[in-house]
Amino acid sequence: MVVLKSLHPPSEGVRLQQADTTAVVDRKRLGSGTLFVAEAHLSWFDGSGMGFCLEYPSISLHAVSRDLSAFPEEHLYVMVNAKLDDEAEAEQLDKASDDEESDSDDEDLGTITEIRFVPSDKTRLEPLFSSMCDCQALHPDPDDVHTDDYEGEEYDVEEAEQEQGQVQGDVPVFYSYEEGLSQLTSEGQATLERLEGMLAQYHMAGVRNDQPSAQFEGFPEH
Repeated sequence: MVVLKSLHPPSEGVRLQQADTTAVVDRKRLGSGTLFVAEAHLSWFDGSGMGFCLEYPSISLHAVSRDLSAFPEEHLYVMVNAKLDDEAEAEQLDKASDDEESDSDDEDLGTITEIRFVPSDKTRLEPLFSSMCDCQALHPDPDDVHTDDYEGEEYDVEEAEQEQGQVQGDVPVFYSYEEGLSQLTSEGQATLERLEGMLAQYHMAGVRNDQPSAQFEGFPEH
């Protein structure tokens, strides 16, 4: 059985209030009431003042559903990482009185509640969804890692440059043509001259210059 409590509707931070909205919790219709999208929490109340509140960190998913094969009406779908019933409330009280902590994450992995809010005016679905996004952004997940809170080692530029200098011998060094010639040994210079001679012979053997082409007119014959 879904737990409805006698609560006061929120009076501060209300982003959107939608009357004539039916709440369906795990396929059980609770009737028509008013949905409040407030900065502190999401809440729904029926005509008698009974209702329930949802904390934004407990909401794992919310979306506008238009799939009529899954549900006969378009609605605002909300998935909560908790059970809204008497048994769940009793379990929470037992856990609160127990000082020993266990692997509750594994136990609560399948503990979810599906809630569908069905407003009579379907054009209000998008504003409801947007308001929920804005309010949920005010309650970030504390387990998220932010770069501003990074406490790792600082990058030392001077030390990195010194390390780079130590391994410079493993990094190829590039020279210009003139600088490269100056770095050649006598054996290397002899090899280079021999290669240049071979290339010159190949050039002379491969180019016919009996009659200069009009495309190269004006250049001296070899």
